[in-house]
Amino acid sequence: MISALFVEKNGVYFGLNFVDPWDVGRDARKYVGFNPVVAHPPCQKWGKMAKVNFTRWGGKHNVPWLDGGCFYAALAAVRINGGVLEHPAQTYAWNFFGLTKPKKGAWVKSVDGIGWTCEVWQSAYGHKANKATWLYYVGKVAPFELRWARPMGAYQIGFHDQRGKDRNKPTLGKKEANATPIAFRDELLRLAEHSRQAA
Repeated sequence: MISALFVEKNGVYFGLNFVDPWDVGRDARKYVGFNPVVAHPPCQKWGKMAKVNFTRWGGKHNVPWLDGGCFYAALAAVRINGGVLEHPAQTYAWNFFGLTKPKKGAWVKSVDGIGWTCEVWQSAYGHKANKATWLYYVGKVAPFELRWARPMGAYQIGFHDQRGKDRNKPTLGKKEANATPIAFRDELLRLAEHSRQAA
């Protein structure tokens, strides 16, 4: 059994007989178990636009880094149980929690001495946008190689490029932008399972 933490209700982690999904209703911050995990902690407070949004709009709900302890809980679950944590590339959470900035196209040992980090593009797994993603893995054995190709997506996520129309692509809606491709989900589940392999 693998526990999938901070996942979308009725999303791609539901309906699998070997996955225990924790959506917002179950509150993955309360997860205490023995399964390896795949963790997708919320990223809105840690992304590149977090500081901009707070400066622009203010409000307690926009304060950067105040995610209610979600990233902390996800990181602890991966460190205790093994598995993998996923967050958008350039997330401020990496530096805040002392994780090694990933390299593109390779796993590197994290300075915490516990895990490994890497950058992978979800477009290599079928996402319509590039969606550069950082992973943090903890296991009894080193992680296996991923799809390191970086195919250019036909779509973009977020705001239009201010440098001109020729730099822009069609923008994905929020639901499609946030969705995890099935092939990427399967790769993360494989990593979680791999984390328990004997050295």
